[in-house]
Amino acid sequence: MAGRIAPLPGLLSPPRAPEALPVAHDRVFRTLRAQIMHGELEPGEALTLRGIGARFGVSMTPAREAVRRLVAEGALTLSSSGRVSTPELSPERIEELAAIRALLEPELASRALPRAHNALIERLQAINGTIAEVVAKRDAVGYIRANLEFHRTLYLRAQAPAMLAMAETVWLQLGPTMRKLYGRLQRNEVPYHHRLIVAALRAGDEPGLRLAIRTDVTQGLRLLIG
Repeated sequence: MAGRIAPLPGLLSPPRAPEALPVAHDRVFRTLRAQIMHGELEPGEALTLRGIGARFGVSMTPAREAVRRLVAEGALTLSSSGRVSTPELSPERIEELAAIRALLEPELASRALPRAHNALIERLQAINGTIAEVVAKRDAVGYIRANLEFHRTLYLRAQAPAMLAMAETVWLQLGPTMRKLYGRLQRNEVPYHHRLIVAALRAGDEPGLRLAIRTDVTQGLRLLIG
């Protein structure tokens, strides 16, 4: 009818569902990233887009985007033939990543020291209690997760987000290797250097804290280099 005003688009029609692709991609990316960082995947473990899609109930597109981001972070490798897998690190690469940890993490701990109040120390001791529990259960993934939580909780007090992001990228690349390392360490108690870290924080001992952190983050990796 002439002169009739057409309804505005979407006014009378059902509202469109929000775009699910970015949400799906982010969920896949974050979950896979955490699993790799915590050693839930073995070194050299192959992944397929179809398998990732089926596992997370998503299409190939968010699976592909998540893999692309993880490859960019060094958490996954992509061969010339298109094979996607977790990294198998050479001794030289392990040594390089250990050296980065030895540089970054003592600095983060040092920056955190002025804000290492009793609440933080108590939180670190509680995490050490969790580590003792997972060690008793021979839970490798639980150990790696709790160990990284110990370090992250301390480093967050450094208020140095760029440095912490760099440290987390190294943890991510080392995740599957740390799973392999756990089997060699045969832990039966909380790491000795965690106790030294807590003691140094209580005493305000920056040189002692730097040494304890540096030794803690590199000592085990040397077993895989030799």
